[in-house]
Amino acid sequence: MTDEPPLDRRAAESRTGDEPHRPPSAEPEPVDAGPEPTDDGPVPLTAPRDGTPPPVASEAELAEVVARFAAGTGPVALDAERASGYRYSQRAYLVQLRRAGSGTALIDPLPLPDLSTLDAAIADAEWVLHAASQDLACLAEVGLRPRRLFDTELAARLAGFERVGLAALTEQLLGFSLEKHHSAADWSSRPLPESWLTYAALDVEMLTDLRDALDAELTRQGKSAWAAEEFAALVRSGSRPPRVRAEPWRRTSGIHRVRGARAQARVRSLWYARDQIAVRRDAAPGRVLPDSAIIAAAELDPRDEKTLLTLPGFGGRSVRRLARTWLAALDDARELPEDALPVTPAVEGPPPPHRWAERDPVAAGRLARCREVVVRIAGSHTLPPENLIAPDSIRRLAWSPPEEITEATVADTLRGFGAREWQIGLLLGELTVALAPPPAA
Repeated sequence: MTDEPPLDRRAAESRTGDEPHRPPSAEPEPVDAGPEPTDDGPVPLTAPRDGTPPPVASEAELAEVVARFAAGTGPVALDAERASGYRYSQRAYLVQLRRAGSGTALIDPLPLPDLSTLDAAIADAEWVLHAASQDLACLAEVGLRPRRLFDTELAARLAGFERVGLAALTEQLLGFSLEKHHSAADWSSRPLPESWLTYAALDVEMLTDLRDALDAELTRQGKSAWAAEEFAALVRSGSRPPRVRAEPWRRTSGIHRVRGARAQARVRSLWYARDQIAVRRDAAPGRVLPDSAIIAAAELDPRDEKTLLTLPGFGGRSVRRLARTWLAALDDARELPEDALPVTPAVEGPPPPHRWAERDPVAAGRLARCREVVVRIAGSHTLPPENLIAPDSIRRLAWSPPEEITEATVADTLRGFGAREWQIGLLLGELTVALAPPPAA
């Protein structure tokens, strides 16, 4: 539990200036009750209780933050702002923290790319993040790696909430409304507007209050141990960089329309030409050339600039300036020998489920029975099925079950897929039965 007095909607309605918030007069309501209804609805949260701090941008300012957060108590709320859709990298362009006794800090990681001193100062604390898997990798890049964490989004999923966004949970559990209109902003721009900084500070303003409400709900439902396993798994794997795909160009939106190996070679060539430019500019690839333009050029195979520039997506000034680059990429694809054209990659793991009935009717039956088990048990525990067990794990288990189907072998298989012990405990008995051939009629 945090030592910081939690925000209270009645206090927020009556406060003036920097007057402290009064603690709530009651424990959080259970998940199925929600906050007390009022005539006025949720209270808009428009400013942090201590005001919006300026971004920390010097070593001296960072040292002061480190000392302040080392002296604080309780969990540390963290968030990071990236520039997805604007920049090629997924680095953090702002890091936000709040802790009882420490207040809020906004840190600019552009002039301060190494926050390991801050990491050491809060290493023993529980870190509270919302949708931690989205931020852990970029936090690790600046030296921030949690040893213990509480993910409010994941906690809400385990507790059975239908809406698990930060704003929705803050409104439902705490009675405050958060504006999210800067969530898709270009956080790489400088200087950051004051309204953006306020938005960023508010993202950590109530995280520890939300953590306490969700922790109480998980305890009420008997799911605290489940959450602890999930959070520990995030700590182990969340800061790892994403797996590099062998042929990332195959994820170009609309590629299913491109027929033939030669046309796919054009997609590949244009994709890599675009990627080189995007890396050099540190720009999101879609801002260099949209996927729709790559697909259009791959389908038509234009051979001159005039034809190329008539295609959808090639009309912008920056795209037109690179016309020779795009034409050279198409020339490269056109000149490839047959044995250098793309080939359909071997499929790792089971085929798409809609093909199972034709390829292996017995496996299709296993999958149907296993899915029924997962959906039923998830429903009985008010869980999304995908949080009870990863769908890919069930597909792999049903497609290639252990040679000897016993609870021990099924449990080992699920562990190999990364399933947690609480998940195995809930599913093991019924999945073992579902994997076995049904009795003859």
